[in-house]
Amino acid sequence: MNALHHLWEQLLREERERYKAKKKNDRWRPKLHIAPPFGWLNDPNGLCQYQGTYHAFYQFSPFQAKGGLKFWGHCTSQDLLHWNFEGAPLTADQPEDCHGVYSGSALVENGDMYLYYTGNVKETGDHDFIHTGRRAYTMLAVSRDGRRIASKEVLMDHKDYPRDLTCHVRDPKVWKQGDAYYMVQGARTGEDKGIVLLFSSEDKRHWEFRKRFETEEAFGYMWECPDIYELDGRTVLSISPQGVETEGLKYANVYQSVTCFLEGDFRLEKVPGDFRELDGGFDFYAPQTFLTDDGRRIQIAWMGMPDVEEFYTNRTVEDGWQHMMTIPRELSVKNGVLCQNPVRELAKWWNGSRPLQGDFEGDLGLCCEIELKTEGRDLEVILAEGLRLRYKKEEKLFWMEFTDSLLGAGRTIRGRELDKLEKLRILLDMSSVEVFLNEGSDVFSTRFYPETPLCRVRINGEGCHGTYYFHSEEQ
Repeated sequence: MNALHHLWEQLLREERERYKAKKKNDRWRPKLHIAPPFGWLNDPNGLCQYQGTYHAFYQFSPFQAKGGLKFWGHCTSQDLLHWNFEGAPLTADQPEDCHGVYSGSALVENGDMYLYYTGNVKETGDHDFIHTGRRAYTMLAVSRDGRRIASKEVLMDHKDYPRDLTCHVRDPKVWKQGDAYYMVQGARTGEDKGIVLLFSSEDKRHWEFRKRFETEEAFGYMWECPDIYELDGRTVLSISPQGVETEGLKYANVYQSVTCFLEGDFRLEKVPGDFRELDGGFDFYAPQTFLTDDGRRIQIAWMGMPDVEEFYTNRTVEDGWQHMMTIPRELSVKNGVLCQNPVRELAKWWNGSRPLQGDFEGDLGLCCEIELKTEGRDLEVILAEGLRLRYKKEEKLFWMEFTDSLLGAGRTIRGRELDKLEKLRILLDMSSVEVFLNEGSDVFSTRFYPETPLCRVRINGEGCHGTYYFHSEEQ
């Protein structure tokens, strides 16, 4: 790679040593989730399994915990639970990505790893960076060993996209189907309508525009981080739209992440528009999926949200880092609903358990899982004296509510209509809570910041019973 890349590598090593020397308090650092060693993390990128090892890249601003120039951070895992930081192999070192290595995906083929991403360039002058002043290059970086980048090249620029678009075209997701390669990218039209662009290729490098996915009426002004994949005989379109108005309990966050099913041949079908939110909590955005060697469709999302600083924050900024990913989730379709559940490796890792019966109050570890069966009755779970999860069958509503503003760092309340609650799984990991309802048909994710090394848990539910799972070395 070029001299600028080597300079970034040197600065990254120096930043890592500075962080170690500060001996920052890592009281909220997760044990089972991807988090940056320092600095800022956002969208997952380049998820894949390469030569038996899981690889996850992510948007990484190493020099500022509140964000900045974006590289791709890189980590690897053997079990989808414990991740090793491998550095930042993709840095802003080309004229076409000098203002950020933006989001993208991985394609593994013939022993090579192909990393597709958006190179971001901002021009000088008076621009709004929507209609003028920004260039979005579709880039390809190739790795021969899954760690070092052997080459970078430009595949497309704005002249290769439809003429009615703004400067916002980004986040290529690439996959092979049959004898062809396909790519989707998110875009914003000049009329402020979010769409997804579909391209095809015969050689992974020369791409032809095929069609656009869009709804009849605008559903937000920008569709980010698109993904299309096959799951249990259905074709799923996943997008993260910006600019969607709140509808009752729906679309309560600043931005959303939703899916819908495409019927028939995805290359011909229209978007039906019956979107369903992937997560009802505070912290979930930009999900991406990949296929494992054993055939599972795994999804990882950013456990964060853009542009929320005026509403709530993340207290890990005090410790020099910010944000994390969700637990990798296995996807399935059950009764016409896309379901998400923690990867099965999690159940194998817990090596201790205790039964829970009826009402309960006690201190549990901050890295654990609580599984409850309600028999369809009312349930209330209070975590760390300030995060309340509750369901009343007469209301048919599930709520996640922070009653302690410091614990939630400004987060308040989220809810969702739910005909019945029969099973609930709560995964705690130091500063995160993920709640899986009814075998993962609904999920709520949030960050939280307990001040004690144990989590006080209260469970109120007549007839409720379940299990507390933990790893003995962590308790």
